[in-house]
Amino acid sequence: MIIVLLGGPGSGKGTQAKKLIDKLGIPQISTGDIFRAALKEGTPMGLKAKTYMDKGELVPDEVVNGVVGERLTKPDLAKGYMLDGFPRTLPQAQSLGKILETQGKSIDHAILVDVPDKELVARLSGRRTCKNSACGAMFHVMFNQSKQEGICDVCGSNLYQRDDDNEVVIRERLAVYNKQTAPLIDYYETKGSLRRVTGVGPIEEIFAAIEKVLK
Repeated sequence: MIIVLLGGPGSGKGTQAKKLIDKLGIPQISTGDIFRAALKEGTPMGLKAKTYMDKGELVPDEVVNGVVGERLTKPDLAKGYMLDGFPRTLPQAQSLGKILETQGKSIDHAILVDVPDKELVARLSGRRTCKNSACGAMFHVMFNQSKQEGICDVCGSNLYQRDDDNEVVIRERLAVYNKQTAPLIDYYETKGSLRRVTGVGPIEEIFAAIEKVLK
């Protein structure tokens, strides 16, 4: 079974991904994992990617696709896998489709953990982090409040809102995500592989909904 997992920042996609790989017993592959392995092994595409990374440049799609293509030939993926964080763009999705076609395979399920932007903003902007770097405990003004407002329950240090949890920054991130992902949703819907799951509610209920669409 080959799965692509889609979902905006704050959608809870990462939590569901962990539960899925435990349930299905298949590897989870993220772009970061693929790049680290390619660089470590010194693969042709990994070395090519390194030339861009060393210069602080964005690795172009054709190189990203090449690195992913190398990874998808490994024997540990014979029974299936779940892609998380790739593809991010329509050209990447189209390239992935071509790679799988050469292997006689295709995406079985593109699971979208669907959460309204308004909910995502509330989730992400409500996070509070302990200023004590040795502690780093995290709280949430809606879902996991500290006993004393602004004070860490664990070490007693002050809590703060990280710059990337600012509402303006979050809305910018969502705008980028929506611009990139909307074409992916349409692409997989046309292919008949999109599985849309509501990502609002208890974690176990969302996971049960995902299990249902996989059947």
